[in-house]
Amino acid sequence: MKYVTLILLFTLVGCKSVHPIHQQNVENAITKNALKLLEDKRFHSVSIAVLKDGKSTTKHFGELTIGKGNKPNDSTLYELASVTKTFTGYITAKAVLDQKIHLEDDIRIYLDERYPNLEYKGEPIKIKHLITHTSGFPNFPIKSENKKAFFEGLKLIKIETKPGEVYSYSNTAPELTAYILEKVYQKPFEELVSEFVLKPNNMNHTKFTLNKSDRTRLVKGYNDKNEVMPNFNRTLWGGISGLHSTTTDLVKYMKLQLDPSNLIVNESHKKLYKEGSDFWEGYHWYIIENDNQLLYRHHGGIYGMQNWFVIYPKQNIGISILTNTSFNETGEILEKVVDNLYNEIQVD
Repeated sequence: MKYVTLILLFTLVGCKSVHPIHQQNVENAITKNALKLLEDKRFHSVSIAVLKDGKSTTKHFGELTIGKGNKPNDSTLYELASVTKTFTGYITAKAVLDQKIHLEDDIRIYLDERYPNLEYKGEPIKIKHLITHTSGFPNFPIKSENKKAFFEGLKLIKIETKPGEVYSYSNTAPELTAYILEKVYQKPFEELVSEFVLKPNNMNHTKFTLNKSDRTRLVKGYNDKNEVMPNFNRTLWGGISGLHSTTTDLVKYMKLQLDPSNLIVNESHKKLYKEGSDFWEGYHWYIIENDNQLLYRHHGGIYGMQNWFVIYPKQNIGISILTNTSFNETGEILEKVVDNLYNEIQVD
């Protein structure tokens, strides 16, 4: 009986020590990859959040203002840029489940004018085309100075490919999606994001509109010439960009996206358009699935900052990396950091 007690004691001690060791390995991997990134002097700060098996780690490096040594922290607000589109995708998925809209709907049934130009040889643009970048819309709205101008710009669009057949990244489409969501729910898009995503997940520091106090925590970013860049000024609905968030709130967003019991998440993760042998588009998610991995990801880039948000449901891992710099190769460099970080922590 004494030996059984000793075995149980060693087992319990062993179980207690495993978790801190894994946690330390994650922290070491983050530090190693962050410091290596900052060896490139075009980068000034980096914030990384990792969620692994329900345990979160957030770490911050570098300086927000060149020469001041003011390191970012868990309260620092970054612009999410196009990662905002994943929130648009989530609400679109909810609208589909609520039967407010249908993926096969001709988008013109939600518009106040006829728009005969928004089709190709009789083939209409559908909701599913808006959220998979296969609508044939131009990348940027032809007119974007305000919402009224946006609809005037829609009349000038010429669709030159059959909707649903050709991938072409479009910031016009998610703005129209946000408008449609406003119309079917009869609420402002900003309110829909708050009601359906932010409040239920206690993401209290994620928002479109910042107050005076928030602005003191908002990152000012740089280009590759170390010039301070302006923050994004939202003029339309916010379907493409405009959300600000912190690392701790992004961990909460990871938990949402990794919840297999959430029907909206499951809908938003559906593969709607196949772009390559192992590459799909979901509800504004880029999905990679092959024999070795399954991941959902999105990149965000704005004038002075960039980020990647990636989840790996099979490994129960989420990674977010944010930096206060933006130049042509930033996204590619950050993507490699995410890949390295994942490879180092997923075998842990």
